[in-house]
Amino acid sequence: MKQKVNLVRVSCLVIFLGVSFAVESSSTLPPTPAPWPEQFHALLYMNLSTTRLQLSDLWYDWPKGRNVNIFQKQLTGMLYDIEWNNGTSFYYTIGPNAKCWIADFEVGIPRPNFLDGAVYLGTRVIDGFLCNLWQKEDFIWYYEDVVTKRPVRWDFYDGIQSHVMTFEVGAVLPDLVTQAPAYCFTHGQVLDKDKYPLGNHLRHKMWPT
Repeated sequence: MKQKVNLVRVSCLVIFLGVSFAVESSSTLPPTPAPWPEQFHALLYMNLSTTRLQLSDLWYDWPKGRNVNIFQKQLTGMLYDIEWNNGTSFYYTIGPNAKCWIADFEVGIPRPNFLDGAVYLGTRVIDGFLCNLWQKEDFIWYYEDVVTKRPVRWDFYDGIQSHVMTFEVGAVLPDLVTQAPAYCFTHGQVLDKDKYPLGNHLRHKMWPT
């Protein structure tokens, strides 16, 4: 009887140590960034490395393979940026003297989990929010609210900062808005991406790897 009691005690001790080790191990693992929702709309306030400002109406739509940025430049015009998962991007203006540029990039739009493999750098207070911070390949620094897991800000390697003002999960831009105008296909200028320096705004995509 005494031997059975001792055996039970040993078994309980082993289970307790195993649970304690598992809890301790899980608590020491760094947090990982939440994947992007497959569809969302965000309003971004952007501080460019040129010291100018712009607003970006961002519409991310992974199921339809597109990423739309509608840039309002500071005290100037508006630029439409329609990016497709086949690597094609259209940049155009509307109205009098409208212009269009077409670029064929090597990759499509960012995957929802494009931050997989990012290095965790700890917590920071950014724009008044306590955030977790990750760095991905010396290209992007990504701040996410500790409580809500929503993105608060991301910075590119050359100093451009994007501050997230609104974030609407599930919002979808109508297909009609995402269609490049006819003059892109008749008078659009094809850009050679290799002729543009990395600092050019056309290169500011979160490239999937």
